[in-house]
Amino acid sequence: MLAIDYIEIPVHDLQAAKQFYGDLFGWTFVDYGEQYTAFSHARGQGGFNYQEKPSVGGVLIVLYSENLQETFNHVARYGAPITKFIFDFPGGRRFQFRDPSGHELAVWSEQ
Repeated sequence: MLAIDYIEIPVHDLQAAKQFYGDLFGWTFVDYGEQYTAFSHARGQGGFNYQEKPSVGGVLIVLYSENLQETFNHVARYGAPITKFIFDFPGGRRFQFRDPSGHELAVWSEQ
């Protein structure tokens, strides 16, 4: 069986992406030249690759939080645009927001 092992997110500003994800979620980074930064977090890893005009609106990246309301408050205080406020769905609740490159992400929890 195959599983998703690594995600690459195209961004137009590596520094802004690192600050955004580092400040909000505590992700750590390793730079590989001027156009690529790897990231890691408690449940996996991935990378940001520089693109002058990254396409948006494709795959939705869904993050997990043990405390959805606390994470929502943190994201909102940070100033990330909220695109969908907390809502229920079968199996849990979630909200969605945009990063500095315009990608929409979701955060979900069973609670």
